[in-house]
Amino acid sequence: MPQVRPTHIDLASILAEPNPSVDLRLHAYEASTSNFLRAVTNYANRAVAEITKHRNVQEADKKRLVEKTVAVKAETNQCKVKEIELLAVMEREKEELREAETSITALKRQLASIRETCQSVDAEIEQYRALTANLKREKDRERQTLEMHAAQTGPELNACETRLRCHIEGIEKDRLLIRFTHIDKTDIDREFSFVLDVASRSNQVITTTPPLPNLPILLNELNETRDIFRFIKLMRSAFVQLVE
Repeated sequence: MPQVRPTHIDLASILAEPNPSVDLRLHAYEASTSNFLRAVTNYANRAVAEITKHRNVQEADKKRLVEKTVAVKAETNQCKVKEIELLAVMEREKEELREAETSITALKRQLASIRETCQSVDAEIEQYRALTANLKREKDRERQTLEMHAAQTGPELNACETRLRCHIEGIEKDRLLIRFTHIDKTDIDREFSFVLDVASRSNQVITTTPPLPNLPILLNELNETRDIFRFIKLMRSAFVQLVE
């Protein structure tokens, strides 16, 4: 901006002129003033723009801080929710652990009881094995005795069957079926039979074909003498007398 230099005024010379006047140079003053005002306006505009820029930056920073604060609060709330969920999960796991420990303790007690039971059962099994072995030995001795008796009575039984024209067979446990033929002269193949029960000391005749009226007398004699071969002979004689 051009500077206006002050002018020295000779007042006496001016007053000596016929039409005295002073050149105030108003045009230069106005130009200078206009330049000054324009400079002030430009400065103010730059200042306002700079202030506005800083304000916008501050507003943007403030907005980012608010958004970041909101995000941090939301994340904190989520973390708190997750923490509560994790605590609940940990509590459930602790409860499940306590239940599992209780179950394991109960299972250990059951296992100990089962082991004791197994030991007791093993002991009983050993006792049963020993008892079974003893029974087997007794059965073997009984079988040997029976085989010996069978060997001794076999010939007698064959002779009895041949002489008395009868057939003797076991039909059930401790029961004998005795069948006779050659009794009825009109039909020598006709069978006369009876079933003898020898399960107890008091022998019994379960059935006879045909029935014999004097059967009780014959049974009494059998139970007194214990002679089964004689009883078979007497039964044949009774059937013979029945058909004559």
